Order: sequence, then structure tokens, then C-alpha cells
Amino acid sequence: MASLSTPACCGTSKAAELLQLSVGTVQSLVDKKILLAWITQGGHRRISLESIQNYQLQQQKLPALERLMSERLKVMVVDDDAVTRHLLQDTCLSAHPHVDCCAMSSAIEALLHLPVFKPHIMLIDLLMPKVDGWELVKRLQQNEDFSKLQIITLSALSLAELKDRGGPPVGSRLIAKPVDLGWLRGYLVGLLAPQAWA
Repeated sequence: MASLSTPACCGTSKAAELLQLSVGTVQSLVDKKILLAWITQGGHRRISLESIQNYQLQQQKLPALERLMSERLKVMVVDDDAVTRHLLQDTCLSAHPHVDCCAMSSAIEALLHLPVFKPHIMLIDLLMPKVDGWELVKRLQQNEDFSKLQIITLSALSLAELKDRGGPPVGSRLIAKPVDLGWLRGYLVGLLAPQAWA
């Protein structure tokens, strides 16, 4: 039986599940002292359930405008073709006032910026030099911090050509190039519904 002096707590993964955030974000909240946490003798991090509940209440009490301003949908475009890259970025930015979009010219550049920008959605060209779209998607799916990331892969290859290369990456949504910009705008606007991408 637990001691009455022991506060109710949970691990980082459970806290992330309760808050609907990534493990990395929860760790950041702990580092900023927003969530109360401590390390057990066994070396495990424990987070106070009371501090989790308090954080949830604070988020619910945010004024509507402040909440909207904090809930921006972040999109990252990764394409080595400059014209396509900028066209997709402009389309994303013009889709809705609460969409942020950055554009990267390579998978390596994208991987370097991911921890800073923290996108909710990535548009990834499959055919890129050095590290291609298949490899980038694989690396993303191996990282728990990006478990909620929505991945859209882009390709001008025919279905037969894609099949020869092993098909589109599992867990991604394949869109043919050139991208239907009207569809992209509608897709982003639809995702701005409350909690759709949190």
C-alpha cells in the first residue's frame, strides 16, 4: 500500500498520453518547471498528477484569442525543387491565418530544423538527392517525438515506378505531383478543427 505522504504520480509516457502531447514536449514542460517532477531511486522520472491536472485547467482557462494564437498549425515542406517548394509554402501560408509553414531543400536540412520548428504535418518529396523521402520518413517514424506527425509524401512517379521502388512509405499519405493546390488548402483548413492535430 502506498504511503499517504507519497504524491500521486505517473511516468513521462503516461503524462504525454494524458496531455495529448509528445514525450519531448512533456519533458520540456518539466524542464521549465511547469510540471512538477522528480527522479526515483531507480532513476525513473515521475510527474505529479496534480501538476498535470493544474496544467490542463490552465489551458482550458486561456482566453479564446490567446488559445487560438497558440494553436497554430505548423507545416514543413521538404522538396529539392525550388519552384515546387515555394509554391507549396505559399499555398500553405495563404490557406488560413493560423497556418505556419517553413520550406526545406533537403532531408538533412529538415532533420536539423525539426526539433526547433516542431511541425504537425510534413509534405515530403520522395525523389531527393542523398537522403531521399523514403529514408526521411523512416527516420521520422523511428523517433517517438514524431509519433503524432502527419506525413504526406509527394511523387511524380507512376504507380508502376513506385512499386519497383518498394511502394510509398508505410504510414504516409501519397499525393501525386503536381499537387492539387485547392485540395491542399482544404486539407489544412479541415485540420484546424479543435484537437484535430494536437
